[in-house]
Amino acid sequence: MKEIKAYVHRNRIGDVISALKSTAAWSVAGNGAHNLTVYMVKGSLVPLDDDERHYSLDLGDEVVNEYKLELHCEDAHVEDLVDAIRSAGHTGQPNSGWIYVADIASTVEIQ
Repeated sequence: MKEIKAYVHRNRIGDVISALKSTAAWSVAGNGAHNLTVYMVKGSLVPLDDDERHYSLDLGDEVVNEYKLELHCEDAHVEDLVDAIRSAGHTGQPNSGWIYVADIASTVEIQ
């Protein structure tokens, strides 16, 4: 089992979620099987425009409001899901975001 984490620009998040849900990997596993979680975070992606530029007094630096996605999947679905994130999250600029894939040692369902 794998965990996929991705950081994407705020204006791409809707398209990324839609792209994930339209993959064969999403429909094969069933609704909720991937446990998709989305967070708004402050990050260091290159701003697409001046509206994305913010200054954080807490951090003492310029930040961009971006989204972090986390989802879990079977090893066989990683490529399909990563490709969906990559293509839907692309902004046409370098540093459009990041995708990380990590192994999950074990999972325990809460019942």
